[in-house]
Amino acid sequence: MEKVVLVGLQTKDKTELEVKNSLDELESLCLTAGALTLGKAVQKRDVPDAAYFIGRGKALEVKELVEMLNADGIIFDEQLKPIQQRNLEKITEKRVIDRTRVILDIFAFRAKTKEGKLQVERAELTYESARLANQGVNLDSQSGGIGTRRGPGERKIESDKRIIRDRIASLDREIEKIKSRRDIQRGSRKNSDFPEVAIVGYTNAGKSTLLKNLSKSDIYADDKLFATLDPITRKVKLPGGREVLFTDTVGFINKLPHDLIAAFKSTMEEILRADCILHVIDASNPDKNKHIKTVFDVLKDIGADGIPVITVYNKADKIDPYFINSLKSEDSYIISAKSMEGVKELLKAVEEKAVPEHSFHKIMLSYKNQGVISELYKLSNVKEKNYKKDRIEIKLESSEENWSKIRNIMKEHKLKDLKNA
Repeated sequence: MEKVVLVGLQTKDKTELEVKNSLDELESLCLTAGALTLGKAVQKRDVPDAAYFIGRGKALEVKELVEMLNADGIIFDEQLKPIQQRNLEKITEKRVIDRTRVILDIFAFRAKTKEGKLQVERAELTYESARLANQGVNLDSQSGGIGTRRGPGERKIESDKRIIRDRIASLDREIEKIKSRRDIQRGSRKNSDFPEVAIVGYTNAGKSTLLKNLSKSDIYADDKLFATLDPITRKVKLPGGREVLFTDTVGFINKLPHDLIAAFKSTMEEILRADCILHVIDASNPDKNKHIKTVFDVLKDIGADGIPVITVYNKADKIDPYFINSLKSEDSYIISAKSMEGVKELLKAVEEKAVPEHSFHKIMLSYKNQGVISELYKLSNVKEKNYKKDRIEIKLESSEENWSKIRNIMKEHKLKDLKNA
């Protein structure tokens, strides 16, 4: 495991506690990426130094700390400019990376789907291109951030900006093809009359555990930052009997690189299509208020701030009952995704907020018109299908909008034998 020293900067708009908590989170990110933190250093400055970010004198102090601890490298808690990174590596004689590079490493390791890998590669190329310009090196010389992992963006191509732009353009085309296929699937889901709920939250808030237990399916969930990256959709039955599609999305984090937000925009569109958002919060985390702000900032960034939100305080089993009472309100629910405590009340809230009024109908078809059945499945939730001697009886539920479409289909096929249930 690589050994590193972390460096933070306390500017005039940050408190000492904020910097400490951010470095603690960076330590967790490093551990997730495969690095052990040996020490931390903090510099107080009104604004970052243009040449060294922390100033030349502090950089020399960090060099002494690294040598004393026999660390392999230095990781900064902010995104460094290329000139700052080069100057710091010269003065410390150690490899220097920043928080963005660590997050990219984790994303590169955790991305499993083709689209996820392409999106990470695009973000890595965008990040590295700024550091490779005019340096006379190529992307093959880059070995990622922590360790010797070669990310999907480190290809044998020259640092020439045109070549990098061509590769990014090629990635965009591939991602767009995947997005088009997913849009067709999404359209089918929308027409099928299943309401959609997006589960969002700060990384490690318990989103995947909640979906796993709600859907009783085999979903990977772990007590780690960014345990899952690719969106996962599962069908969940609500207390009233309606079925709803729940989608677990990538966890958010403070200082999430803009390149990653841009790269994962198509994935985050799952949130934009939701009828309702479940905002899952780790109630046991002392920084939960800052995490809440981070999530809402990202939702606003992607244009999802107008979608109804249900606030969910998770990990109730880890906090004192006294504090649980302080979190209660009309618009929030307190649960334990692990034990499923409080989840029934949450699902009732989802039913009220995300599920439109539906009506139930009974349709009778002759066997020669059974081709219509596939259309019914697309536009409604078929509850029951019975084959009689001279007809097919179908019981379904649908929204008024889709019921109108079904009536038109029946009219088009000159089917007159349809009745309300």
